[in-house]
Amino acid sequence: MLDRDGFRPNVGIILLNQKNQVFWGKRIRTHSWQFPQGGIDRGESPEQAMFRELHEEVGLKPEHVSIVARTRDWLRYEVPDRYIRREARGHYKGQKQIWYLLRLLGGDWLLNLRASNHPEFDAWRWHDYWVPLDVVVEFKRGVYEMALTELARHLPADARPRSARSALRPRASLAAPGQPDPSGAASGSAGLAHLMPPHMELPPGAVFDPVPQFEGSIPTPLHTDRSSTP
Repeated sequence: MLDRDGFRPNVGIILLNQKNQVFWGKRIRTHSWQFPQGGIDRGESPEQAMFRELHEEVGLKPEHVSIVARTRDWLRYEVPDRYIRREARGHYKGQKQIWYLLRLLGGDWLLNLRASNHPEFDAWRWHDYWVPLDVVVEFKRGVYEMALTELARHLPADARPRSARSALRPRASLAAPGQPDPSGAASGSAGLAHLMPPHMELPPGAVFDPVPQFEGSIPTPLHTDRSSTP
């Protein structure tokens, strides 16, 4: 479903915990990190699409979150041709998004990356509000900065970040290899490190969540047959 300008309606989700950190997910089989997002189906309102995507991508139900705010208008990004399926080129241009700021009302145990048969993420972590935009696919960075900037005013006064500019610069880890993250971010299951695909690199505090298998078997990297446009 495209508008007359070639943009597909979409929702983006910034999920806060009680420390005003945001959910940060690693896209399956890639080195890109992003917020949950997804298309609005025909007949859906943006809010209905948001709750559906919230459950499909991170396993949360409406009663698990409260809506803090949403962007006033659509935020748009164009998708480069190399990311667009050949048959869609010429009429598909990109995404237009309504962004929601949500607060998680329970604990981390409510999160489930395997709530659907087509998982979007294979790792996640809590991150400071201004996420490192250099690990977001380049054509989405402008929209991320606009959404974070507009919604930051709804954070508690003592938690409002000053600027997104520093987030555009690459950030080196403060932790030495094999050492815990000094930032205090919640860490994943260290015992699963040997099961991670060799190409997968996670920042300190990230969680590797392999595909559930029968007891005694070794989890394998996730695969998905989703053919949707970014």
